Amino acid sequence: MSKDTVLDQAKAVREGENFDVEKMDAWLKSQVPSLQGQPEIKQFSGGASNLTYQLRYPERDLILRRPPFGHKAKGAHDMAREYKVQAALKPVYPCVPDMVALCEDPAVMDCDFYVMDRIEGIIPRANLPRGVQLSQTETRQLCQGVIDKLIELHQVDYQSAGLDHLGKGGGYVKRQIDGWSGRYDKSKTWNVPGWRYVRDWLQANMPDDVATVIIHNDFRFDNLVLDANNPQHIIGVLDWEMATLGDPLMDLGNTLAYWVEADDDRLQQMLRRQPTHLPGMFTRAEVVEYYCDKMKLSPDNWAFYEVYGLFRLAVIVQQIYYRYHHKQTRNPAFRNFWLFNHYLHWRSKRAIKAARF
Repeated sequence: MSKDTVLDQAKAVREGENFDVEKMDAWLKSQVPSLQGQPEIKQFSGGASNLTYQLRYPERDLILRRPPFGHKAKGAHDMAREYKVQAALKPVYPCVPDMVALCEDPAVMDCDFYVMDRIEGIIPRANLPRGVQLSQTETRQLCQGVIDKLIELHQVDYQSAGLDHLGKGGGYVKRQIDGWSGRYDKSKTWNVPGWRYVRDWLQANMPDDVATVIIHNDFRFDNLVLDANNPQHIIGVLDWEMATLGDPLMDLGNTLAYWVEADDDRLQQMLRRQPTHLPGMFTRAEVVEYYCDKMKLSPDNWAFYEVYGLFRLAVIVQQIYYRYHHKQTRNPAFRNFWLFNHYLHWRSKRAIKAARF
């Protein structure tokens, strides 16, 4: 297996998403004087929120993260916070990348951005790279390892680690339902549902927080880095934009909103961004059972977390589509996101109906 065929590869920078390389390079060398030469700039295609670039210097491979161009929801895309969260987590959760430098000077770029070391490995997107062949048993081991990494994060003693500042603590469930509902209203376009029935149901069925832990809030296979020599081994966890202190079952609900099984319908397959369809992967029900057993939590009220995860995903989809709808991004991948909003609405209502019976 050649590393070149399985490692996650950046591509040419997309039209309209360039930045002033000379200004960035001069600033970065003022922060890291050991850097030599000129960087080769490429862009990673994964992700529909913050933009991720590769800065390949002759002696060092770095990653630059910046917000998207165009409309930004208030409070989203906080690069300084994302940088500081990872710097604080690194000592207690080692698979976080090493932070290099944070820039908050608008003279360098039109936004805050940060640079970190690249963790070189396999990022499991919709499909594993062609050179990665896993048996059904190995696939199951990988899947279990992914859930174990989430459990490991949720078991970090954030108070002993001095990470109390990551979030507001108790009352997380209510803040999320209120917050995502408000964000949806601000990003709504004429061609999508209002979600009133689902939002009312979530408001009426809110449980108390089951615990307060560090949560990732976007924990998916395509935010993980696998060892190229041992793909069942997870060496990195990326994209900490929404990490905070909160309810662990809300985090799991977010994760499973993206979890597409092999026998799911066609529209759900179109939403698939990770290889959870492979033989050997846990079903969503198996993930809930395994996770709750390890965390000693009850899954009795799981329908609430399932519907919350679907609604939250719909808001994220709609925020992205809003930018496309208003011509603030030209990425053609976002053209039909309004249809996925309708689909997630249907799935949410179906889950509510199933919970009642």
